[in-house]
Amino acid sequence: MGCFALATQPRPMAMRRAGLLGRHYASPFRLLCRQISTEPQAAVDRLKESGLLKTQGLIGGKWIDAYDGKTIQVQNPATGDVITSVPCMGRNETTSAISSAYNTFSSWSKLTASERSKCLRKWYDLIISHKEELALLITLEQGKPLKESLGEVSYGAAFIEFFAEEAKRIYGDIIAPTIDDRRLFVLKQPVGVVGAITPWNFPLAMITRKVGPALACGCTVVVKPSEYTPLTALAAAELALQAGIPPGALNIVMGNASDIGDTLLESTQVRKITFTGSTAVGKKLMAGSASTVKKISLELGGNAPCIVFDDADLDVAVKGSLAAKFRNSGQTCVCANRILVQEGIYEKFANAFAKAVRGLQVGNGLIEGTVQGPLINEAALEKVETIVRDATAKGADVVIGGKRHSLGMTFYEPTVLGNVSKDMLIFRQEVFGPVAPLMRFKTEEEAIQMANDTNAGLAAYIFTMSMPRSWRVSEALEYGLVGVNEGLISTEVAPFGGFKQSGLGREGSKYGMDEYLEIKYVCLGNLKGT
Repeated sequence: MGCFALATQPRPMAMRRAGLLGRHYASPFRLLCRQISTEPQAAVDRLKESGLLKTQGLIGGKWIDAYDGKTIQVQNPATGDVITSVPCMGRNETTSAISSAYNTFSSWSKLTASERSKCLRKWYDLIISHKEELALLITLEQGKPLKESLGEVSYGAAFIEFFAEEAKRIYGDIIAPTIDDRRLFVLKQPVGVVGAITPWNFPLAMITRKVGPALACGCTVVVKPSEYTPLTALAAAELALQAGIPPGALNIVMGNASDIGDTLLESTQVRKITFTGSTAVGKKLMAGSASTVKKISLELGGNAPCIVFDDADLDVAVKGSLAAKFRNSGQTCVCANRILVQEGIYEKFANAFAKAVRGLQVGNGLIEGTVQGPLINEAALEKVETIVRDATAKGADVVIGGKRHSLGMTFYEPTVLGNVSKDMLIFRQEVFGPVAPLMRFKTEEEAIQMANDTNAGLAAYIFTMSMPRSWRVSEALEYGLVGVNEGLISTEVAPFGGFKQSGLGREGSKYGMDEYLEIKYVCLGNLKGT
């Protein structure tokens, strides 16, 4: 009972203890991690026994292989070992999944909001009751430390719980008529079949953040998870079936990304695309959606500034910046990508921050005490190396780290770069790795200009003890999310999304429901007749 009590406490405390909203892990949480830390093969054996290690796609409630028998291997990035193989699906399987979702839509959408809510609530309960197994899966296939994986399960489950409740709060409207024998009213109805394309860095939470509101609204879904991390998606889908979500309401296909994506875009039965990933791919999906005029929401790349003013509390700024930068080894769209430090506090901050970074333990996420796992693959590692090499060639100082870790594989040393400037790649590009670049600024106006000097606009962070400054800068920053004196700001109850080329639409919160609804206006006339 104790290990599941964390998820049932009122939020944000439950999430704080899960490591998503706060800075420290409570001792019961450490104990839970210690209890389930294990060797990779033992973890795989445990997952097989639980029935959650699924190795087939899900179409119409049936677990199936690729029609041509092709498979892809799923590897553990910390060891390089093959965990298992899953089907390499493409156009034909995706077409079947779309048909299944389309056929199920008519019945699922006609259920009462209360009935859909009960199914989602049961799904939430099952996710929480299998918290340990899901966390093991995330760490095995994605590489993040077990503490973070447990936190992701709580975070991901929270979206299902929240949208189970919001399902019953989809309201219409009555409009005052302009003619006395008419009545005007507005309905909100589900958009239809949704194609959801999700990334590898949060293999559970990015699915639940999309599927939760879609199902709550009455939509049905075809999910294409990353080929790097399909196992968590399949396990979540198995629990959805156990929760009573009907066959065909949730379908999972994986494999050939371009074929699956093109099929979703070309289908007239798919009425909505939701995507989390790179800006480059998002632009292609946006263009591809035009031919069938699909509704689309995009959560794309970031280039988050983290602004530390002279009047910041140094301890708060260091801890907050550390959390914003190094969560999931820097592999999140909201990670601090540029740490802008006012010149009066620069040296003190740089020294304290570097000291904190030196204390980050790198290793296999299943090993107790690990706080930095591997990067997802060799390409990600090479990108980090290229960006660091460019920075040092243009005058940046390597304060700590700066190279591949002695552990090998795709591990990279937690790195701090000093004296970074605007002409370096790291100022313009999202590094998506454990590299923290420090830049000096003089005035508040200069900091705002530097922060906004990018096409991205997802997340930004401010550290200051001045309330007037926090208001001024928050309003001036061209970003969809702003954290003030806090480095971990994501929560299911607040809208998540970006400005500029960081995307369209919002996920989470009550605003996230609107992305899956159409507005219908009804004019009822001739009321004077019999």
